[in-house]
Amino acid sequence: MAQQPFTRLAPGDVAEIVLLPGDPKRATFIADHFDEAHLVAENRQFVTYTGTYQGADISVVSPGIGCPVVAITLEELVRVGGKTFIRLGTGGILQKHIPVGSVIIATAAVRGDGTSREYFPLEYPAIASLEVVEALESAAVARGIHPYVGIIRGHDAFYMESMLARGDYLAREKQWIDSNVLCTENESSTLFPLASARGCRAGTILAVGGHHHFPKKSIFADAMQDLLGEVTRITLDAAVRLAKRKTAS
Repeated sequence: MAQQPFTRLAPGDVAEIVLLPGDPKRATFIADHFDEAHLVAENRQFVTYTGTYQGADISVVSPGIGCPVVAITLEELVRVGGKTFIRLGTGGILQKHIPVGSVIIATAAVRGDGTSREYFPLEYPAIASLEVVEALESAAVARGIHPYVGIIRGHDAFYMESMLARGDYLAREKQWIDSNVLCTENESSTLFPLASARGCRAGTILAVGGHHHFPKKSIFADAMQDLLGEVTRITLDAAVRLAKRKTAS
């Protein structure tokens, strides 16, 4: 099958480096930061642009929310030529010392989702590519942003582990807070191990505007869009670094 059933992508449609925001509108927002971009495919929530940024070929695809669609997206992207995947999204802060409006780069993810368990036993780790982590951190520091780097938690039930949860969500999250897990989100715990198993690189960078300990300090709307813009620029700079490293090797 040349054209993939969900993303509607075919070999040659995407670059080797692919950015993965959840929201289709965010895919367009990111593509607007490219030097040149064109819409390649649009089906369901899967919106794909391919273009260039500072001489590097880059694509952006929106999987939607959650690990099942991340697995579908990554499987189809690998089949059409994707090799490096960077999730660019948001998360909910778990540690009191991290202020709202921060940038978090994941080194690994707690596998709290169900999708990755369909693929691998829990003993199989969810670890980000060291090359991608280093490129993201270097790009952030070069822009004057000092990110928090560490382990995050991926899970399926947003309304169980978020500020919108019913009941005492902090009690549910206590074991992760005590373990110095930086934040929660809903995709990386499948993205990391599946990319590893497929011989690819993967990483995650998050704009964190919601704080589980201090809900009233959370940022939304315009401030969040500004933060996502900064994270987009960091991610594109990291993609250029990764493209140059591949060329040099």
